[in-house]
Amino acid sequence: MMNNREIVVKGIGKASTAPDLIVLDMNLKVSDKDYERTMRRSSDMLDVLRAAITSAGHDRKDMKTTAFDINTRYESYRENGGHKQRFAGYNCHHGLKLEFDLDMALLGTTLGAIAGCEASPNFNINFSIKDQNAVSEQLLESAVENAKQKATVLARAAGVTLGVIQRIDYNWSEHHLYSQTDYLMDGGALMCCEAAPMAIDTEPEDINVSDTATVVWAIE
Repeated sequence: MMNNREIVVKGIGKASTAPDLIVLDMNLKVSDKDYERTMRRSSDMLDVLRAAITSAGHDRKDMKTTAFDINTRYESYRENGGHKQRFAGYNCHHGLKLEFDLDMALLGTTLGAIAGCEASPNFNINFSIKDQNAVSEQLLESAVENAKQKATVLARAAGVTLGVIQRIDYNWSEHHLYSQTDYLMDGGALMCCEAAPMAIDTEPEDINVSDTATVVWAIE
């Protein structure tokens, strides 16, 4: 598209990289009718979980808190033909994250330790990368290079010459740098992992991301 002796081109950048980081997101939930007991049990279960990951070879400080909330819970009941609610206690939720280098043997050991502890958190396993800035830089370079290739073709077809770049527009969006590989384990598999932790021969899929940048050239 040309306007006031300019050519505006949107470049598409692509990057692909193998994951080198395991991200274990865990949710620890505790319920009790008494507020103090709820808080105490939550703290105790957190200590149990820390001990479990430490036994697997991690530093207890490697597990970080991503969310914490405590709220009241109510239960419904029927009375005189109608629905009512009554106070049932408190729910405490602790969101936690454990990141470590891509090591499937260590993952198996970690899952076995978690499965064998009293805390029994819910968790998700994802594969990511440590140097996310490098991927962002690769995307930018790729997007601008793609825009330049397109602009060169358009200028040649139109019989004009590209001048200097007037501006580059980029939205600086945050990228979801996770592999599409799904690593799921049900309760039965976790029990096996507890009894005999072992690595599963898995090669996570590469992380593929794309982004765009709009480049404006003057034309001569």
